[in-house]
Amino acid sequence: MRRIHTILPGCLLIMTMTIMDTSFSPAQDGLIAFAVVSEPPKDKTRVPVKIAIDGTVTDTKLLASDHILANLTWNKLEICHALKLEGQRSPEGFRVLSVRAIDGAMLPMVLQGFAGDCLLKKALEVAPLVD
Repeated sequence: MRRIHTILPGCLLIMTMTIMDTSFSPAQDGLIAFAVVSEPPKDKTRVPVKIAIDGTVTDTKLLASDHILANLTWNKLEICHALKLEGQRSPEGFRVLSVRAIDGAMLPMVLQGFAGDCLLKKALEVAPLVD
């Protein structure tokens, strides 16, 4: 019986701390998204992409800050590049907080078809120019 009286308050304390920790934790700043560059980027501050957030695909623009413009991955962006992003939605587009280039196979299934078609189109346009 004594054991229960010593264990029970400890369990209640742990449960209370867990509930308080999850209910009062601040919201995350970054939203994870995947994107494929849909057009050749003319302006590096506003890059047109197909973006997947929570399984839905939309056409939007990636908005880059000075911090992102200095990123080597961002400087080498071309059409069909696959990206994993962290950022925030805004009315103008998707504000990028961090960016990472990934392989097309790492994209969600909703974007893999678009990425494959994009690469085929790019290959057909560039291949005849190699000769």
